[in-house]
Amino acid sequence: MAEDRVQRRLTAILAADVAGYSRLIGDDEEGTLARLKMHRREFLDTKIAEHSGRIVKTTGDGILIEFASAVDAVRCAIAIQRGMTERNADVSQSTRIEFRIGVHIGDIVIEDGDIFGDGVNIAARLEGIADPGAVCISEDAHRQVRGKLDANFEDRGSQKLKNIASPVRVYVIRPGGVPAGGPGISRQHLELPDKPSIVVLPFDNISAEPGQDYLADGIVEAITAALSRIRSFFVIARQSAFTYKGRAVNVRDIGKELGVAYVLEGSVQKGGNRLRITAQLVETETGSHVWSSRYDGTMDDIFDLQDRITEQLAGAIQPSIRIAEIERSQRKRPQDLSCYDYTMQAMPHVWALEKEESTKALDLLEKALAIDPNYPLALSLAGWCHAQRSVYNFVEDIAGSQAKARALAERAAELGGDDPIILAVLGAVHTFVRNLGTARILLERALALDPNAAWAWHRLGWVENYSERPREAIGHFERALRLSPLDPMNFNNYVGFGSSYELLGEYDKAVEMYRRGLQERPNARWLYRHLAGALSGAGRIEEANTAVAELLRSYPDFTISKFTQAMVFTFGATDRMAENLRRLGLPE
Repeated sequence: MAEDRVQRRLTAILAADVAGYSRLIGDDEEGTLARLKMHRREFLDTKIAEHSGRIVKTTGDGILIEFASAVDAVRCAIAIQRGMTERNADVSQSTRIEFRIGVHIGDIVIEDGDIFGDGVNIAARLEGIADPGAVCISEDAHRQVRGKLDANFEDRGSQKLKNIASPVRVYVIRPGGVPAGGPGISRQHLELPDKPSIVVLPFDNISAEPGQDYLADGIVEAITAALSRIRSFFVIARQSAFTYKGRAVNVRDIGKELGVAYVLEGSVQKGGNRLRITAQLVETETGSHVWSSRYDGTMDDIFDLQDRITEQLAGAIQPSIRIAEIERSQRKRPQDLSCYDYTMQAMPHVWALEKEESTKALDLLEKALAIDPNYPLALSLAGWCHAQRSVYNFVEDIAGSQAKARALAERAAELGGDDPIILAVLGAVHTFVRNLGTARILLERALALDPNAAWAWHRLGWVENYSERPREAIGHFERALRLSPLDPMNFNNYVGFGSSYELLGEYDKAVEMYRRGLQERPNARWLYRHLAGALSGAGRIEEANTAVAELLRSYPDFTISKFTQAMVFTFGATDRMAENLRRLGLPE
């Protein structure tokens, strides 16, 4: 009996879909479907037949067509876009149907009348990045049609298409003068909220085995639920996100249709018992990638793997989005800045834990509070800056800074007591004004609301250190690092490790961690007081004296009494640290 062979051929593929389909369906489901059927019946099917195309399949708002030649495919695409421009001439902007089209020529596999393969996938991805009313074609298709068509080609350069291994050079045709960005993209869209906004799209199932969608859907639901617990995020509900399942959609369009600044997308691949999950965070305004990661595991521990991925994704996304939000606020014109924008701009200065940076942060936060005196995040961060001034010896009046920190923290708590970020900041403030019990309650409440809040775990580690529970503190710092390995605040986790080892009397380990903290943040020069004390405790006096010299370059008025006043460790721990500094000849 002859062996069955896979049927292949080289063909031109046209993929098209309706721009803004979810919005159109949401506004008028019956009317949209009726208009789409009318366009098919009266126009599209005729144009496809005229250019010798074969409709392979339709998918609600999408259509896949194959042609014997790239010239026929591109001619058909141009005819469709020009014809739709004419048909929409008298249609209101809110109801008109506009197509995005991608064309590629490539090798395909034929099975039961359907077509598969990279050729189809690339055409679909080209359609996904096309503007409404425009046509995106690959370099392979462009090579076949150049000089044969009356059309202008805009070279968009090499593009990284989702789940396509190699970049594809893309050319754009804009029939009827369609402008870059597409007609109507900015006409019908939702405004971004004044907080980070995100949608978790259905993950692609790229497994060789069919029927694995349940794995991807389960992970997406868990991630969506985890992000929804972060009160400072605006998260689109699962029901809306899943309307995009199976569709190649431009992230810019999603951002405008849903009113979100970020899209989390990914894929699930299963091979035998092995499982690989990838995820990437994309900014919708620019289409740029903010963050990506990959996770591997086995089906034997699928539920543990799902929990681990959800935990790490939620932890990593928070600082990644925070950094992106800071950059977004910095791109705004000064006259457009809001209270939220000033607060975002203050963020990197707040987390630097440096004297000059703290001053810059307070200046920006004062501008934010001048716009909205009751903005809880700005109030809590201003309190945190005043607390820093006290504990890091930034000011002479340590008691005055502690009082300001406490007053701002209490006011923020009254206004935003259910936000994990604000609660974590308040916990830090109360730590530095020696209210360790209150600090622990606030931080534990923050973690109850958001178990993946890396900074809350970090601050809880410090509460344990200040309470002389260093082994428990080490576990919290490790968790914070695992949840958010790229966080700008991670230098202070290494400082936390150093403090824990110093409390345990393991001075050489403490020195190693303090130096790691300084490598991560060289301008946090207050750290030399801890490094000097740990080196003294280890008997490394020459190195300790060098650290003291570095400390006095930035803090020439440093004294033992200022150190003990700023520290919030137990009195016994503070006395031991102070004694190590006295050995180095520092004044009382």
